[in-house]
Amino acid sequence: MDESSLKALLEHLPVFWWEADETWQVLDQGGGAFADADTRRRFLDLLRRELPGLGPSSPEGRRRIRFDGRAFDVSRLPGGSRTRGRTRGLAVEAATRTEATRTEAPRGHAAFADLVDLAPAAAFIRDGNGRYLWANHAYGHLYGTDPEQVVGKYIEDLDEPAEADRFRTLDQEVLSRGTPVRHTLGYRRRDGTAGRAVGHRFPVRENAQTCVAGIYVDVTDHLRATDRWQEAEEHLQALRDHSGLPCALLSANGRVVEASAAAAELFRLSPHDLVGRRAHTLLAPEPDLDRLRRRWNGLISRRTRRVETSALLVDAQGLRRRARLHLTTIGHSATRARHVWAVVTHQSLAHEPHAPLTAAQVRILSLLAEGSSNGDIATSLQLSRQTVDYHLSRLRHLLGAATRPALVARAYVLGILTPCAWPPRSATAPHPLSAV
Repeated sequence: MDESSLKALLEHLPVFWWEADETWQVLDQGGGAFADADTRRRFLDLLRRELPGLGPSSPEGRRRIRFDGRAFDVSRLPGGSRTRGRTRGLAVEAATRTEATRTEAPRGHAAFADLVDLAPAAAFIRDGNGRYLWANHAYGHLYGTDPEQVVGKYIEDLDEPAEADRFRTLDQEVLSRGTPVRHTLGYRRRDGTAGRAVGHRFPVRENAQTCVAGIYVDVTDHLRATDRWQEAEEHLQALRDHSGLPCALLSANGRVVEASAAAAELFRLSPHDLVGRRAHTLLAPEPDLDRLRRRWNGLISRRTRRVETSALLVDAQGLRRRARLHLTTIGHSATRARHVWAVVTHQSLAHEPHAPLTAAQVRILSLLAEGSSNGDIATSLQLSRQTVDYHLSRLRHLLGAATRPALVARAYVLGILTPCAWPPRSATAPHPLSAV
């Protein structure tokens, strides 16, 4: 085969050959790897930059370079006496196993194709006639097929007539405006349900013609999750506002973020004034306050998830009431809780502050509520009868109760004894079986 026949053969193969003088002035070139002179010129410029050693005096060898998303094995061809001082080279496109099986992308946009080929976003390139030039795997998945089965088809081959007309109209809008268009589209998913996708279409140049490229993200599941979240928020708000229970959402630093109307009423504040308050300003000082702070820190640090405890609340008028407090963390962070729901139950009556009762006095009240006589109380607590009589007299004065039944009733309504518990016990007892 003579040299002219060889050159003619190479015009149909994915190769590029060239011959240049010592100054890299191109004397001759050919091959079927590139479709236009501009691409060949850019390829030679790349060779000059990356392979300056491919000159007349360089040793023969092979180097692999990448150009427009394609890989080429470049080597210097030996020359005879008549080509002395010249460079003769050959670049052969190399296809790896992965590249050989990948859908052929338009050469002018190989970077775009490489970026989104395996991305979860569905992407495509179509010409002005609605013919697919390239599609990635996610786009093929939308139609239940492979991207190889998409390329070469027209919009009408994949979509219903009404949708195909709509997509063609959008393509023409992109081509006429020459600018990207943000677009939300509805489509029928493979399982028959309605789907929604959001993305952009934009013009691209390929083989001297303007085409349309698009990239879309399926937001169907996201929209459904958003709708469910909003519905759950509405249900929670309805329960919070209509249950009648005082409840509030607290931040990790103890500030009120949200509050029910019942919570605002409990503290004799407007909801606007309650939101933003620090929770510790709503608690009366008492010996158990330090224990409550420790349990709160255990919640925030995720050592515990729920806490049920007693707290002495103080309202805007300075009145106090004992209440059962339920604290529950929310969120899925494993290190630190962001918010805590606080719910108040079993409120006592609001009352003026009184001197704190001793453990013995609270124990006497619990035994009195159980029905024990003064003598039984003295025997149980190993106290003298006179000491028990003194404590009962002191309790009647502190709680404003003239009789034994009134004393028991006041102990319950003031939150000193816990309701719904038998035998009677202190409302501040850390355990249901604790006496105090």
